[in-house]
Amino acid sequence: MSVTTLLSAQEYLATSYRPDRDFVDGELQERNLGELEHSLLQGAIFAWFWMNKREWNVLPLVGQRLQVTATRFRVPDVMVLSAEQPRGPIITVPPLVLIEVLSKDDTLRSMRERVDDYLSFGVQHVWILDPATRRAYVCSQTAFQEPEHGELLVPNTPIRLVLSELFNQVDREWQKS
Repeated sequence: MSVTTLLSAQEYLATSYRPDRDFVDGELQERNLGELEHSLLQGAIFAWFWMNKREWNVLPLVGQRLQVTATRFRVPDVMVLSAEQPRGPIITVPPLVLIEVLSKDDTLRSMRERVDDYLSFGVQHVWILDPATRRAYVCSQTAFQEPEHGELLVPNTPIRLVLSELFNQVDREWQKS
């Protein structure tokens, strides 16, 4: 029988974890990451937003804590803030976009609670990318849908991720390994 030690939010925030962990209702939750394909895709997504940050008026972040409720903190793979969004050590207002990259042990089903946290918090654009299948999903309360025309978009903005270009970047680096 395993025993879980509950932490307070203050203890969580005062402690550094390597890698950082989610904090859900008093429990630390490990995040699946650390493999090359995950890292390549996460880096390519970050770089895509970084290269366009001025034109799109955004700030992409990696490994940034996000407080979704008083007792829940998530650490998404890539978070994209609007440039005007308030910033602090912990992000406490819904970002423009949250992106999760599936690791080999992740499933779409296992991502549901995390995605529900983001959507309930008020994030309008939650995307999941799967490096193994080269697929992406736009998340809503009722479904994970593949985007039309192979692009992830933020309506009424110039923001777009062209999946074929993104995955081609990853494939080129993956081939070198």
